Amino acid sequence: MVRVDLDSFSALLTDEGQSLLAVLRDHDPARELATATRLRRDHPAALVSAALGQARLRQRAVAKFGAEDAYRMYFTPNGVEQATRTTVAAYRAGRFAALGVRSVADLCCGIGGDAIALARAGVRVLAVDRDPLTAEVARANAQVLGLSALVEVRCADVTDVDTSTYDAVFVDPARRGGRGRIFDPEAYSPPLSWAVEAARTSAHAALKIAPGVPHEAVPDDAEAEWISDGGNVKEAVFWFGTAPGTVRATLLPGPRTLVGAGLADPEPGGVGRYLYEPDGAVVRSHLVADVAREVGGRLIDETIAYITSDELRPTPYATAYEITDQLPFGLKKLKALLRERGVGVLTVKKRGSAIEPEELRRKMKLSGPHSATVFLTRVAGAPTVLIGHPAA
Repeated sequence: MVRVDLDSFSALLTDEGQSLLAVLRDHDPARELATATRLRRDHPAALVSAALGQARLRQRAVAKFGAEDAYRMYFTPNGVEQATRTTVAAYRAGRFAALGVRSVADLCCGIGGDAIALARAGVRVLAVDRDPLTAEVARANAQVLGLSALVEVRCADVTDVDTSTYDAVFVDPARRGGRGRIFDPEAYSPPLSWAVEAARTSAHAALKIAPGVPHEAVPDDAEAEWISDGGNVKEAVFWFGTAPGTVRATLLPGPRTLVGAGLADPEPGGVGRYLYEPDGAVVRSHLVADVAREVGGRLIDETIAYITSDELRPTPYATAYEITDQLPFGLKKLKALLRERGVGVLTVKKRGSAIEPEELRRKMKLSGPHSATVFLTRVAGAPTVLIGHPAA
């Protein structure tokens, strides 16, 4: 486990620390013991441990920040886990800039992911975090990326910060505690209710929320947006000063944004030739009906977010599959059919089924040259298996 404290982090900023980080840029974690032994011959053991820990964090951060930034930036274990990935932060910064925002108070800034994106969009940022180490890491990141002129980092409790001189407020409450993820928005730090009131004091504001936030928690004067990146839902955002009552799903890269029209779910019906799997942001934002209208489809079950249609209409908001078989759920029949088709590579998707994909693949024991996609779901309330492949 990587441990970072103020003393070890400060040591990394020295010439000796920087030299070690440069040496460790492409180090192999599998050879870490041998590397540590070699480096400790010429450097203090504590500094070598800190540099190795930071090198591991940088490697983890590449997925969020890209190699060019990640190998220059600094991280804490929580910072890597909770920071907004660059693509999402850049999209949000672009929305702020399009609103005419020139300055933002970034409350609970963490290691500075959003502050960096805002500064790169030309926005002046006050980045605030109450943890001294985290604030120092954010300050170092702004400096190493050449953004210090636009980013002021302050170590303070966000509830004590005056944001009245800023065009907008951005709040990213801590959603992890000593026992892991926090699901109750009022248990966030600071609580969602405080963040909402802070947002209402500014002409524009955005609150980053876990994507599982219930729709009932969306304030009446806010716009709610669910964002996915590469097909994975990353967050929900409550926007203030934009379009109250609006619900949208945004897909990155793109961006492609679907704005809800307030449609009721279509009536379910039989499975047609094509099955559409809506993007997770569409499902979380409750805009499946909007996609169903776009593709001329219907639900396969009133409780399941799969859309079916007899014709293929490409949409960026759902992935289409051509269905070849439909059968009642049963492992024996499914296994026999897949073996008959020579299926060796199986993609398993599920909605409304208790069977886990890995469990099903293990029980099938398949081999063969062909591939298939299996959907474990319900159709008109009945446990059902659908077999198909991505539509051309």
